[in-house]
Amino acid sequence: MRSADHPHRTSNKSPTLDPRISNSSPSNIILVRPDGIGDQVLCLPVATALRRLLPQARITFLSSAYAAPLFEHHPDVDEVVAVTGHESLRELTRLFRRGFDAAVFLKPFRRLMMAAWLARVPSRAATGYRWYSMFANRRVYQHRSDFSKHETDYNMGLLGALGLDGGVPTRPSLVLTHEERQSATRRTAAVPAPRVILHPGGFAARRWKGEHYWSLATRLMDAGFGVVLTGTSAECERFYAERGALSDTPGMLNLMGQLSVRELMGVIGASHAIVSGATGPAHLAAALGVPTVSLFDPRRNNLPTRWRPLGNGVVLRPDVPTCEKCVYEACPYWDCLDRIDPDMVVHHLRDIVTRQGPLRVLHV
Repeated sequence: MRSADHPHRTSNKSPTLDPRISNSSPSNIILVRPDGIGDQVLCLPVATALRRLLPQARITFLSSAYAAPLFEHHPDVDEVVAVTGHESLRELTRLFRRGFDAAVFLKPFRRLMMAAWLARVPSRAATGYRWYSMFANRRVYQHRSDFSKHETDYNMGLLGALGLDGGVPTRPSLVLTHEERQSATRRTAAVPAPRVILHPGGFAARRWKGEHYWSLATRLMDAGFGVVLTGTSAECERFYAERGALSDTPGMLNLMGQLSVRELMGVIGASHAIVSGATGPAHLAAALGVPTVSLFDPRRNNLPTRWRPLGNGVVLRPDVPTCEKCVYEACPYWDCLDRIDPDMVVHHLRDIVTRQGPLRVLHV
């Protein structure tokens, strides 16, 4: 658990609250989404909107233990409560009995919604189409499965259940301290600029092959770029299995399996671009103002319309039919991501490093 002070803020816009909900604005709000890094980054615009609309409200975020460090020092989040997913229903109910007058479920988690109901949180906002939506008393009927909007737009729409109009979502932003930036600068000092992070991991059904990332690294170093490899220990082992053990290479720094979430944020912030799949570090980079090259597979539930990073850079998506789910070798387009050539990625990296601009989605 973590608390953070924030400066007093004023707003020229008065909150619009549905009188059927309450005679006064909620003052102690918990945003609920204990999820992956990217999912939680895309919830930050809701906290920012609440800070603008209700500057005196206390805003708590219920996070996964892994992603909780994201919110440290953030001016729009007063406290973070982390859960592991192994808590009992009694423990979760006790968590919600902390004086919250509104809980916004940015993703509907059945046990958490039940706990908020048992705790008698006065206003419980969630989507309305699941059977356990009965535990929410303020419902928004969204069809997120149509993938017609960005995830931040869907998240912002849930404020309507509290009678609040959050407006157009702001771009998520994350905060690094001066000490964290200095530490990351020292850590990457031996890597020549411009520095490019390659993050071969992620949870996508399809991943760009390790040999492609290695080929990209070689091309980048030949072109004068520095390369930093990031990922978890498990992702490092898989990368080794695909590529072979990494030798000491001038111009490359291997940090796979060595970084905490905050240290990863610092290293990203000290770099000039990142190449990754549709995964959390891409959203970290966008929220830190670092350009991204994101490799999206063609699954429908991975459409850039909903999941693209909200920053500068490019999304590369193979020009094959959109599929409902990955069927692996049974698919005639099983080589979909491998159709993205490392030389093409180098081309786009040169472009975004020298001439940053709004994110583009390209079918290649």
